[in-house]
Amino acid sequence: MRTILFILQKEFIQIFRNKAMLRIILVVPIVQLIVLANAANYEIKNIAIDVVNQDMSPWSQRLVNKLLSSGYFRLNRQTFSQREAYEDIKADKADLILTIPAHFERNLVREGEAAIQLVVNAINGSKAGLANGYAASIIRDFNQQIRVEWLALDKLEGPSVIAVTSTNWFNARMDYKVFMVPGILVVLVTMIAAFLSGMNIVREKEMGTIEQLNVTPIRKHHFILGKLLPFWILALFELAFGLLVGKLLFHIPVAGNIGWVFLFAAIYLWVMLGMGLLISTVTDTQQQAMFISWFFVIIFMLMSGLFTPVESMPHWAQVITWFNPIAYFVKIIRMVMLKGSGWVDIQFSLLAMLGAAIVMNLIAIRNYRKTV
Repeated sequence: MRTILFILQKEFIQIFRNKAMLRIILVVPIVQLIVLANAANYEIKNIAIDVVNQDMSPWSQRLVNKLLSSGYFRLNRQTFSQREAYEDIKADKADLILTIPAHFERNLVREGEAAIQLVVNAINGSKAGLANGYAASIIRDFNQQIRVEWLALDKLEGPSVIAVTSTNWFNARMDYKVFMVPGILVVLVTMIAAFLSGMNIVREKEMGTIEQLNVTPIRKHHFILGKLLPFWILALFELAFGLLVGKLLFHIPVAGNIGWVFLFAAIYLWVMLGMGLLISTVTDTQQQAMFISWFFVIIFMLMSGLFTPVESMPHWAQVITWFNPIAYFVKIIRMVMLKGSGWVDIQFSLLAMLGAAIVMNLIAIRNYRKTV
């Protein structure tokens, strides 16, 4: 134990002497948290729309006003020419074209139906899908209002109006930051554990000091613990600091016991530290360690459910997420902080992460060679 404490002392002195690493650990993650929390927005607003209104009737104008007042669309141009609208969409000035043909109101009144056209710029598939969905929903609502106004002649003969009341659980204000900030914290903690731990050991190789350490009477497990524990402590501190920033700046709720988050993080970090140790055993330079770490972290991150739901992925991708540690942590931190989940809800993920930590570190330690 005394040997480990001496190694820890030496590691912390090295870390705090290295100003570049100190900035990476303390400043960069918080800046990333603030920037990403404001930039990573699932909501699509200010969709530029061109309106080709060839009817110019009260009903057609009412439909246009309903679209623009929704908060999702902004009017780029209102014209009578479809060619002008197509030029706007080709030049990326417009995302959507709404064409209201002539006699729209007349057909609606006389025949009870009328056709309109939506043309969507689908270069960005997700944005196009949301824009089309927003517009279609607003048009359906407009259509329903017309039917109610026309058919509800009196309370006895007219149709009954169904009133729908919705309640948003766990995120009542539908604030995307409440959903994103916990997930971003997982990524920031992961970067410290996976990147810096592996690079720190490889740095000893580059400087030539690894040979000096190898011939000392320090045992292998003393050396590994002394190298990994500082980053485990720093990552937990970073998590606590990030949670504090999230609470103060973004008003992130903490519905459950925050102790479960730290318990899961403590085990999860050993998985990522083990991965960093394993990478350090097969690389000779910090650049190699960084690129290999980035290769795995970026895949884990994009397939973790942080940005897109795991349920929306193909079946083979969902199977891969069973072995994705980031996916487990993102899910657990959101469950505890937003839903108030406890031991019953997180026990499977916690035990799975414990098993992964043991396996990963055993492989890494076995792969590490130290000549006594």
